[in-house]
Amino acid sequence: MDKTYFIETFGCQMNVYDSEFVADMLSMRGYSRAPSPEEASLVLINTCSVRDRAERKAITRAQQLVALRRSGPPAHIGIIGCMAQRLGSGLEEAGCRVDFVMGPDTYLDLPRIIAGLKDRVDGPVRGAGPVVKVTQDPGCLYSLKPEAYDSVTAFVTIMRGCNNFCSYCIVPYVRGRERSKPHREVIAEIEHMVALGVKGITLLGQNVNSYSDDGVDFASLLGRVNDIEGLRRIRFTTSHPRDLTPKVIEAMRELPGVCEHLHLPLQSGSDRVLKIMNRGYTYGRYRETVELARSRVPGLAVTTDLMVGFPSEDDADHEATLQAVRELKFESAFMFRYSPRPGTRASDLEDDVPDDEKTRRLEEVMEAENRVIDACKRALAGQEVEILVEGASKREEGYLTGRTRKNWLAKLPEKGVEEGEVVVARVKGVSRWMITCDEVLRKVGA
Repeated sequence: MDKTYFIETFGCQMNVYDSEFVADMLSMRGYSRAPSPEEASLVLINTCSVRDRAERKAITRAQQLVALRRSGPPAHIGIIGCMAQRLGSGLEEAGCRVDFVMGPDTYLDLPRIIAGLKDRVDGPVRGAGPVVKVTQDPGCLYSLKPEAYDSVTAFVTIMRGCNNFCSYCIVPYVRGRERSKPHREVIAEIEHMVALGVKGITLLGQNVNSYSDDGVDFASLLGRVNDIEGLRRIRFTTSHPRDLTPKVIEAMRELPGVCEHLHLPLQSGSDRVLKIMNRGYTYGRYRETVELARSRVPGLAVTTDLMVGFPSEDDADHEATLQAVRELKFESAFMFRYSPRPGTRASDLEDDVPDDEKTRRLEEVMEAENRVIDACKRALAGQEVEILVEGASKREEGYLTGRTRKNWLAKLPEKGVEEGEVVVARVKGVSRWMITCDEVLRKVGA
């Protein structure tokens, strides 16, 4: 069997990072990346477990790939990631007859698992079931150091796990408790990526504000990353509102490489719901944090997460969330309906908001937030924005795309501009998801 692999990734940026780590590990063992699952001898599905919908999508895709194997070339199929950790051997009961199942802390064992599949050329041995490895390892921290990298931007995980135990969240159960990657390892990883041509880095963690290693906190880490020669932009996600300190805000203000973009999940505008969620702050405290950040960091864009239909949420709670959207004017938001996650404290609560009511409330929140986004975008018309050019547009010939410092997606004419450059351009038009620039005014020196 040839040594080719294909990875499909569901979920957050940390899963994207993990998939790149696994790909790098396979490449070092002689595997090459296949253009499609149909052409691969090893197919991996990296899964998310944050919401029920994400799990159902991954299960459906796994079933499709298993069916594909029956009618096409033989391939080994594995499910990895958070859903693999949560369900383990239960994935076979869900109709996923794959060769192996591996949780997020076990990827270093992947070569050994693959080597043990030699007798499974046509899929799992009859009656044997998948190989399951979902052990949690408190010391597990991955670093990505590929031989080549073909993107201008990259994710770098600085910590794994979470200690907050928000009542609705599965993350502490599938990714374990919080642990920080040694800061010298983080710096070495980023320096390696920059040497390969990366210009922008996003630092990842379930709660980056809690980063701590040998006296280096998150604000100090930002300073050290900012000092890396050749790195043009620094972003980070996610920040927990309870732990965002004035020191981090000042670092955002003072460090030129750190972008004016803060993702700060609110979840609900209702103090009562926030308490049941175990978020550790009130709406008033959240608002004060946003106001402080915006007052100290000129031009700061604040984005958020919003959840509707949490158990016992009533009309007054929902209205509080709508009011928060109108008051704080988030530049963007991830908005979703609550779905119970087995094993969390909220799963013991009655899921008493009907589905049609969840849908109605979500539509109202989306409508309110989209009005804010549209107003923000309209205000950009005719303004100058700084863009890190990331590559050719996939939809429109003759254009390049990139992102502004506030994380808006932008397109601009490719004439005289190259991938990896930072330019200042004038905004000609806007849509909800894209800024169009008609003129590049100047390039910003490296």
